[in-house]
Amino acid sequence: MIRKTLRPLLLLAAILIVIMPFTVSAATEPLDEIRQLVQKHYVDEVPESVLSKGTSKEIMKGLDVHSVYMTKAEYEAFMNGIEQRIVGIGVVLEEDLNGVKVLSVIKDGPASSAGIVAGDLLTHADGVSLKGKSIQAAIPLISGEENTEVVLAIERMKEGRIIKLTKTIRRAEIHLPTVEYEMLGGNIGYIRLNSFAGDSSKELARAISKLGKADSYIFDIRNNGGGYITAAQEVSGFFPDVKEAFQLREKNKEPSIYPAVNQKEQIEGPVSLLVNEFSASASEMLAVNLKEVGAATVYGQNTYGKGTMQTMYAFSDGSVLKLTTARFYSPKGIAVNGVGIYPDVVTNVGEELTTAHFDHLMLKVKGYAHLSSLENVKTTKTFTVQMTKAMDFSTIDHSAIELVELGGQRIPVKVVVKDSKTVELIPEKPLVAGRSYMLIIHPRWVDTKGRQVKTGIYLNVTVK
Repeated sequence: MIRKTLRPLLLLAAILIVIMPFTVSAATEPLDEIRQLVQKHYVDEVPESVLSKGTSKEIMKGLDVHSVYMTKAEYEAFMNGIEQRIVGIGVVLEEDLNGVKVLSVIKDGPASSAGIVAGDLLTHADGVSLKGKSIQAAIPLISGEENTEVVLAIERMKEGRIIKLTKTIRRAEIHLPTVEYEMLGGNIGYIRLNSFAGDSSKELARAISKLGKADSYIFDIRNNGGGYITAAQEVSGFFPDVKEAFQLREKNKEPSIYPAVNQKEQIEGPVSLLVNEFSASASEMLAVNLKEVGAATVYGQNTYGKGTMQTMYAFSDGSVLKLTTARFYSPKGIAVNGVGIYPDVVTNVGEELTTAHFDHLMLKVKGYAHLSSLENVKTTKTFTVQMTKAMDFSTIDHSAIELVELGGQRIPVKVVVKDSKTVELIPEKPLVAGRSYMLIIHPRWVDTKGRQVKTGIYLNVTVK
């Protein structure tokens, strides 16, 4: 029950930055200005009992969890997160009653090198308790200037008991690309969007161009907590036939539908969209839209359910009020806030990519003969293929053989002819324990009389 109240670090707001001409003292909170902004722009009516509170923190407690007053340092850390510019230890965090919990550790970052693992609870940073602190308040204590150190007190659950650790970690610049991409086995383009940042559309266009002509795509927005609302409009425009991005409902205004920004590069062919419980805000804008118009099949788990937009109001002392000023819906009015997007194909956590990849491969082998699966094979497995008639293996088409790791790339295989009906397929590198594969042989071989094989074959393989 507690988990529903937690806000992961990645759940960045869909924001529209507004600079307000307020002049305030750097020594005090701009309390009167905060009251005015809340009363005028907050998405719901706010009672006087909330507006009359004596501090910004008390006022924010009367609003939704995404409205927060940030100091200059907290705001800078927040914006760096959206733009994937981070100097720190390299962890993704969420709030916990007793500190901040590590959701994941960035590969090759300082925390990873120090042995921090997902599930660790950070209770203190340089002796300062993190208990009860918001993510915005915890970030400046854990992150900091490059090449400085932070001492973390950690609680780790192991074999049913809590182990207390202390680690000193040197902060460094962490590189988090906005877009990652690769060509998966089967000529299936994989694109991962980590944030709806200012450069997202440029990086996506580059990724699509570099992938070339993929037969289909898997678009991954798992753990993507959002970003700029304008980026959501731009990303929507990469999908053919998507003309509208979302519907926005602001206080005391008629609903407005915002257009998608059409892009030159297009994600064409069947598309799978990967989501999970930490896909939020702008990610949900995209997901509900693509699902509504049938532009993608959604895989994963129900998304976070953050269907609100925040506006940033900046003050002269560098502090910022992040205020919920609108709710968004699909262009046709499907609600997101508090509901999330339910996937078309529900998968186990961590199996979103492999499941979608398998389905894409199945489209390629439609009408092929399905041979019995091979389970728990060795990593050094050699596959023997025996035909029913004599073949002309001298003209064998090596492109007809595809050994594909699910969620990964094509594995090169060496073909060894044993006799006129039999060949051995030897993977050129060991298979990976615990992974699944699909072996596909397309009907491009010919027999000794020059007749082409009529039906392809495929089989599923798991490695012990």
